[in-house]
Order: sequence, then structure tokens, then C-alpha cells
Amino acid sequence: MPNVNDSSYLNTVAEVTIAPSGQGEELSTYVAQVIKVIRDSGLPNQTNAMSTVIEGDLHRVMEVVEEATRVLAEQGYRTGVSLRLDIRPGKRDQIHEKVERVNQILGGENR
Repeated sequence: MPNVNDSSYLNTVAEVTIAPSGQGEELSTYVAQVIKVIRDSGLPNQTNAMSTVIEGDLHRVMEVVEEATRVLAEQGYRTGVSLRLDIRPGKRDQIHEKVERVNQILGGENR
């Protein structure tokens, strides 16, 4: 696994939403299975009402997204995945620093 000081490390913040299609109105039990895989990965992550943000090396982030997708797809569910990536070589802890910068601009507000 690449170290953050390694030149091959590509810091990646990923926003991902993974859910089955056609399973009714309430998807929490399915989403919980996906979130468990992400949390068990050991990568920094934050879950909100619409998506989960994961941070780490590009290769590892993509592995975790694949593992989390497979947890539903391998049960036979048609699975939708939305994924956005912000790749910033030479950076780390962007999952927190981005929010802190905005809060500083807003005068310390944290809503």
C-alpha cells in the first residue's frame, strides 16, 4: 500500500452513492450493507443523507468502491453507482480541510 509520502500516492476524495434499483421506497437496509464495507475498509469516511465521502490513495479508494458495489450486485440486485473523484497529488486529510477552509471563510460557522 502506498505511503502518503510516496510519489505514487494520489490522494483521492471520492463521493459515492451505491443503491439497488427496484427495491421499493426504503433502501436503508441495503445502504447499510454498503456503508459497512466502506467503514470496515479503514479509510477515512463520512456518511450523510445522500452519499458517503471516502479519502485515500486512488487505487485503494477504487478497490473499496468496487467491494461496496459487489455487496449488493452479488446478491442479484441491479445496482446503481454514482461516483465523483477529486484527485490531489501531494495533499492529504482533504476530507476535513476542505470543510474547515469554508468554515473559516464563514467566520467559524459549522452547520
